[in-house]
Amino acid sequence: MRDKFLSWGIVLVTVAWIVALLIRADYWIPISLSAFYALGVYNAYQSKHAILRNFPVVGYFRYFFESISPEMQQYFIERETDGKPFPRNQRSAVYRRAKNLSDTVPFGTQLEVNHRKYEGIKHSIYAKSPAEELPRVWVGGEQCSQPYHASLFNISAMSFGALSDRAQISLNKGAKKGNFYHNTGEGGISPHHLEGGDLCWQIGTGYFGCRDDEGKFNPELFTKYSNLPNVKMIEIKLSQGAKPGHGGVLPGVKNTPEIAKIRHVTPGVTIISPPSHSAFSNAAGLLRFVQQLRELSGGKPVGFKLCIGDTKEFDDICVQMNVLKIYPDFITIDGAEGGTGAAPPEFSDGVGMPLEPALIFVNRTLNSYNVRDKLRVIASGKVLTSLDILRAVAMGADMCNNARGFMFSLGCIQALRCNNNKCPTGVATQDKMLIKGLDVTDKAERVYHFHKNTLHTCNELIAAAGRTSYEEVDATMFMRGDEFDHLADLYFPDILGNVKQKARS
Repeated sequence: MRDKFLSWGIVLVTVAWIVALLIRADYWIPISLSAFYALGVYNAYQSKHAILRNFPVVGYFRYFFESISPEMQQYFIERETDGKPFPRNQRSAVYRRAKNLSDTVPFGTQLEVNHRKYEGIKHSIYAKSPAEELPRVWVGGEQCSQPYHASLFNISAMSFGALSDRAQISLNKGAKKGNFYHNTGEGGISPHHLEGGDLCWQIGTGYFGCRDDEGKFNPELFTKYSNLPNVKMIEIKLSQGAKPGHGGVLPGVKNTPEIAKIRHVTPGVTIISPPSHSAFSNAAGLLRFVQQLRELSGGKPVGFKLCIGDTKEFDDICVQMNVLKIYPDFITIDGAEGGTGAAPPEFSDGVGMPLEPALIFVNRTLNSYNVRDKLRVIASGKVLTSLDILRAVAMGADMCNNARGFMFSLGCIQALRCNNNKCPTGVATQDKMLIKGLDVTDKAERVYHFHKNTLHTCNELIAAAGRTSYEEVDATMFMRGDEFDHLADLYFPDILGNVKQKARS
């Protein structure tokens, strides 16, 4: 293709110039052809891109179609139930609830209800009337002097930097109106978090917002910000489900001077948080750090967040709780299916324990060490729908956090541009032109309505199951498709078994 382009291209350009000069026509055609040919000649001899070297001009179509691949997938290929990481039917439900529209669907389910992976709730013929009051949970153990009455469903960790300023303002205003908390993410407390909504301040391994010049924990800065009236809880981030064992990443294009000032870092450079904390290096050190932060914050609830990996390490933490008599007020369990703006694919796809088995393990372990009643367990990691929330509660969670659902409520279209600063909706970008498209007043209302309508549906579901409170939600409330497979084995004749027996005889 390259040789044909070079040989026939020069012929075509020459002919175009000759014809244009003879008939004294406009010269835009030969000029355009000459420009394309010059570009093609350059590509034919460059060494960085094999496609452009072999297909000097038409090779650009490959890069164009690759750039719009997510959109092509969403609009023309994927069905309602097979989009990743969230299918279209779940995204649509969030959009409708955020807009306070009817979330009903026509003509029945599109799920394969006879599949082994199907999961549903066992309804009762003696269903109850759903409660109007949205569920809340007290957070704060015996060692906490400022317990917090939290919503069952809250905004999970998303930093200013990962999200735009208008996105953070919208989330915080929505949280204020709905009376639920907004996790700051590990990027520190920005002015955009201070719109009146309750905050859970997350402290990551980089100690952004409470670090000294060497990146170590600074008790004075922490005391200053933790005693803000907006801060209701403090969360120590040990690991994140989407990339456990890997520090958080803020790309240089998102590290603006404003963000750098908040985080106490150099602007314009990619910031990678350390993989672990410098303030402690073992279970006893972690618990003493919990105690230190509780004292510095004036007795506010302090806990930690982790994705379960080596289960022996969690066992060791539980052992040290009883040895030191220091108990966190909550533990946030993040599943390996959790989201992120940027992570190596091997970490997203192959590291960490999924949320459901992690919740089961954590609850059984806490009970075995007789510490379960001393703290709250928060589930985080793809807890998007009302059914997800109840499933997490059934597996042992007291509360749930969600990030991507609230991003959808802001207008996120799952364009998969979070890591390159080109989010088309202005949610996960620092590009001022793109951010202008996000209207704070409208989006704050959508955040509020998404939270309210999701929890209202939770109330309807437990009422349909004949339950009156969330304390009654457990695994017996659910049924799974593999149970149906087992029933089919019992009631249908084993035809193939008969065939095998006849073949042997």
